Amino acid sequence: MNTFKYALDKSTPFPHYLNMFNIRIARKQSSETRSQILTAALTLFRERGLEAATMRDVAKQAKVALGAAYYYFPSKEAIVQEYYDTVGDEHSARVHTAFQSANLDLESRLRAVLHLKLEILRGDRLLLGALFRYTGEPDHPLSAFGPATRSNRQKSIALFRLALAGEKLPDDLAEALPPLLWALHMLLLLYFLYDDSPEQSRTHRLADSAIPLFVRMLTLARLPLLKPFRGGLFTLLRDAGLFSEPSSPAHVVPQEEPS
Repeated sequence: MNTFKYALDKSTPFPHYLNMFNIRIARKQSSETRSQILTAALTLFRERGLEAATMRDVAKQAKVALGAAYYYFPSKEAIVQEYYDTVGDEHSARVHTAFQSANLDLESRLRAVLHLKLEILRGDRLLLGALFRYTGEPDHPLSAFGPATRSNRQKSIALFRLALAGEKLPDDLAEALPPLLWALHMLLLLYFLYDDSPEQSRTHRLADSAIPLFVRMLTLARLPLLKPFRGGLFTLLRDAGLFSEPSSPAHVVPQEEPS
């Protein structure tokens, strides 16, 4: 009898484990609901554009209550910020996977960064067209140049820094090139929005043509004679706010300038 009573006493922690199990289920359901709302919202934004779709439309598309939609995303801007984060994470993951291939030269690494970004955004040209309108409004939370999107910007700049890793560059050039490449890639995306060729093939060809030209210009830019020009470029990018914080996690320490 005592043994039986002891076994009953030892069973008392079970409710604790059941409670932990319920918490895990609740978290999984919460994550699934958030993903459901995000997917529904992006579908609407792609079909109608950002301005035409409302949060009520998003809730209806996701088959959730309007209050639930606002619980996970307090505004359409919050949904778009989540989209920015998702694109940035996907781009980073694909680039790191591509860079695992051996013997990639600088041109191949830059092609990977640009083409992978275009592939990720292939179905989002309508949405991007609506978002690019905020580029000229630095204080808008969706502006690509604004403080609210700084972490997304720096994550993208870090990929260009990673592509340049291993190149023997002067310190100032090593610091100036990643944000400069990011700015040039934004111009490429703008061209991408208006490219009506099949699968935006003209944009891909433009990238392929520009990269070898950039690499040749980089060879000239390394010359000590052009150091004053590089200093001016560095100042320009710094004044534009692109050097306001480090572009980790893919930060690469610049190498000393060749003598």
